[in-house]
Amino acid sequence: VELANRVGLTAPPCLRRVRALEESGVIRAYHAEIDSGELGFAITVFAMVSLRSQAESDLEAFEAHVAELPEVRECYMLNGEIDFILKIVARDLQSFQRFLTSKLTAAPNVSSVKTSLTIRRSKHLAGVPIEVTDY
Repeated sequence: VELANRVGLTAPPCLRRVRALEESGVIRAYHAEIDSGELGFAITVFAMVSLRSQAESDLEAFEAHVAELPEVRECYMLNGEIDFILKIVARDLQSFQRFLTSKLTAAPNVSSVKTSLTIRRSKHLAGVPIEVTDY
């Protein structure tokens, strides 16, 4: 009802449009924005990972490995020198170091890992910039 009011529709057509967006895959999920620090995850690190081999099977194996690591919150394959960039959260530096040495650098086919510890997040916007359209 609140969404319908904001976009100037009555509730039934607004709900139909939202359901159509969900069914088409434009809206894939709903999330709560969590303060990771409040839950004890004080450290956020970006890790740039280079692999020894970029054969498709090796890339897929690394992605499967990363998918099993809950500390890795995001993973992107890149072009250029670095094969993947990972966003990793940890409770503290010691737990991040344990994760780095036991789960990331020790993973098969990993050639090198360069990390950057974040100091602060100055911008975070979910989704993509959209213009009002007639969805």
